[in-house]
Amino acid sequence: MIYFDNSATTKAAPAVLDTYQKVSENFFGNPSSLHAVGEHANNVLQQSRQQIADLLHVDSDEIYFTSGGTEGDNWVVKGTAIEKREFGKHIITSSIEHPAILNSMKQLEALGYEVTYLPVDSRGFVSAQDVKDAIRSDTILVSVMAVNNEIGSMQPIDAIADVLKDYPSIHFHVDAVQGIGKGIETTIFNPRVDFATFSGHKFHAPRGIGFIYAKRGKHLAPLMTGGGQENNMRSGTENVPAIAGMAKALRLLLTDEDQKVANEQAIRKAIFDHVSHFPKVTMFSQLTPDFAPHILCFAIAGVRGETIVHAFEKYDIYMSTTSACSSKDGTESNTLASMHVPDGIATSAVRVSLDENNTMAEAEKFNQAFDQIYQRFEKINS
Repeated sequence: MIYFDNSATTKAAPAVLDTYQKVSENFFGNPSSLHAVGEHANNVLQQSRQQIADLLHVDSDEIYFTSGGTEGDNWVVKGTAIEKREFGKHIITSSIEHPAILNSMKQLEALGYEVTYLPVDSRGFVSAQDVKDAIRSDTILVSVMAVNNEIGSMQPIDAIADVLKDYPSIHFHVDAVQGIGKGIETTIFNPRVDFATFSGHKFHAPRGIGFIYAKRGKHLAPLMTGGGQENNMRSGTENVPAIAGMAKALRLLLTDEDQKVANEQAIRKAIFDHVSHFPKVTMFSQLTPDFAPHILCFAIAGVRGETIVHAFEKYDIYMSTTSACSSKDGTESNTLASMHVPDGIATSAVRVSLDENNTMAEAEKFNQAFDQIYQRFEKINS
């Protein structure tokens, strides 16, 4: 099997599963309990928090555990709206954000908040100048993703951060779910970034676990209230085995990161160079440095994306139509629509997404399968 759908989810690493099992067996207590069994579990919880903080060069009290990227995005957006509602009800985001952001914005609009959705250019990039032009006296939040999950465009976070230096009271949130382990941690943790969202299952941790970075001194209202876990910010008994597994996964991910990124870039280039030469192929991802190393999005004119996905599946190759979160409902890619890609091309889009375990041999097999699939579709459409 060749698995090229890592932006949707990754396979949990064996070492991570081993950690999960050992913690489940040996540190099963509730970390909030006062007895020794609970204290042992809490020690694992805090050690995991410290390990993640050390790996990302932040303080441990700036890490809060969640159930994943969707909860993290909801928390930062809605938590900011609640916390800062007396200062304003205007939010700025981009038109190509993940549904966890866009649908949160829609909910807030129904509650009386105003949202400015910034356009993107034909390559899928937001303009920092547009951010600046959109700021109002009542703006409370700017939320822009680090890496677009559909085409891999890496948004100008540093340039937006420079703009926001003049507006210290505005929260700046970065959805970094697709950006971790891709060589851009310095950008994700730009000193002006206040909040960043992460999801464990995108880097070989168990599903249902994630975390946010919340800069010390920046305040969010909690969405999950109850027993007061996570410093009263996110109640609910912590999933200690998954958290420990995620800490292990992050350490593995960031070990030899440059080498892993270079490997992904090489594999992506091999596929890009082969596929892009076919006349009916439109490439939405590019090989320029402002695109992430692991995502390649393209379309074959006249063939729907789901048809292409199933054609590759017959070769035991697994990929996706743009965002896996919305692929089953057959809707057009939000990102490509925002880029003004014609409907007939946008509905043909598919996404190859890599991780550090993919190989050049897999790219060669993909290219061989592509030749046969393309030829078959060409005959049908001729």
